[in-house]
Amino acid sequence: MRPETGNGKLIRVGVVGVGRGQTFMRQAASAGMELVAICDTWEERLAEVGRTHDVATYTDYDRFLAHDLDAVVLANYFHEHAPFAIKALRAGKHVMSECAACSTLAEGVALCRAVEETGKIYMLAENYPFTAFNQEMARLYRAGEIGRVLYAEGEYNHPGSFDWHMGIAPGLRHWRNNLPTTYYCTHAMAPLMTITDTMPVRVNGFTSHLPEDSPRQRLWRQTDVGGLIIAQMDNGAIFKLLQGGLPGHSIFYRLHGEWGMMETGRGPGYWGPGSIRIVHDEWDLKPGQVPEKVYHPRFPDWAKEAASAGHGGGDFFTNHYFAQAIRSGEQPYLNVYRGVAMSVIGILAWKSVLDNGNSFAVPDFRREESRKPYENDHWRPMDLDDPNAPPVCSSGKVRDVIPENFERAREIWRRMGYRGDDL
Repeated sequence: MRPETGNGKLIRVGVVGVGRGQTFMRQAASAGMELVAICDTWEERLAEVGRTHDVATYTDYDRFLAHDLDAVVLANYFHEHAPFAIKALRAGKHVMSECAACSTLAEGVALCRAVEETGKIYMLAENYPFTAFNQEMARLYRAGEIGRVLYAEGEYNHPGSFDWHMGIAPGLRHWRNNLPTTYYCTHAMAPLMTITDTMPVRVNGFTSHLPEDSPRQRLWRQTDVGGLIIAQMDNGAIFKLLQGGLPGHSIFYRLHGEWGMMETGRGPGYWGPGSIRIVHDEWDLKPGQVPEKVYHPRFPDWAKEAASAGHGGGDFFTNHYFAQAIRSGEQPYLNVYRGVAMSVIGILAWKSVLDNGNSFAVPDFRREESRKPYENDHWRPMDLDDPNAPPVCSSGKVRDVIPENFERAREIWRRMGYRGDDL
């Protein structure tokens, strides 16, 4: 039996990117959607996944869009999402896009305009706000538990071995091998924005470095391993975001408000213990509050479905809210404006890094007069379409490939079946 939407119309979905797109493919039915087509340029892998899911396969994106689709899920490369999204929107498809929403400010402007012009649903598939502990902190915040936010921290620090990294980043021009340390910032920012319903208005960026002679194995002689973003929000609060691959895995969120503080627990495991801690100073206690409380929250809704989904249940909720938006015709909370805003802070923070930490204003992409000055801002620190262009993903000046590490990487890429021209 085919799943149907609340208004009786079947949501037929196609996925671009057979690697990261597997997450959606596994969860589509639980959200009342049907996978009907997939698109990728890796033909061998595409054929394999197509057989597994018994769906149509395409290597040409235009032909893929001509398939009988209601919506497109973009799980292709990090820097390609906006152009693919715009093309899908103009082809009459709803879009859910992996993060980031855009890789330049000009793309952000064009994406917002495309959503407005077409009236189609757009959602950023940012799944970290939907863990049980982040949903609980959102509930507490909206109930006034700590008052209005004054300061917050978000961390998405995800180190890994050289072999692991090369295994998910095949090819010298793969985006993961050319990404500045501030760019992958939505996992750190999205939960904080969702909990507090705030938007960034100004950012500063900084990097942390390994010594240039560090023996740690890496592909490039770039030494940036951690990116720090300081964001001023539209309510005056300051958010500190850490992302990168510093030793010591850490996914963590903390919020200080007018009347208290709440944070996620630290400890072993991908998410830590999954607990939250609420703290109130004794002189600020209100009836029913205690100075300190630690507990493990549960999902408020859809617990059974979320428990079987990846990324702490977040993969279920991104699909669920995307389908809900299509059914209702109303844009989701993680709409194009929030998606673009939390994406461009990584770009602007990198500009700040290269400008000695000076601050940069974040346009209000909801307003044409605010975003229009950036419609031709195509600055991007890596040109992945030019095989002769050196990566400029490092704030340092030495950018050569390390020969012995490149040979190790090539072995890994060949073993996994990668046949790119940048091997």
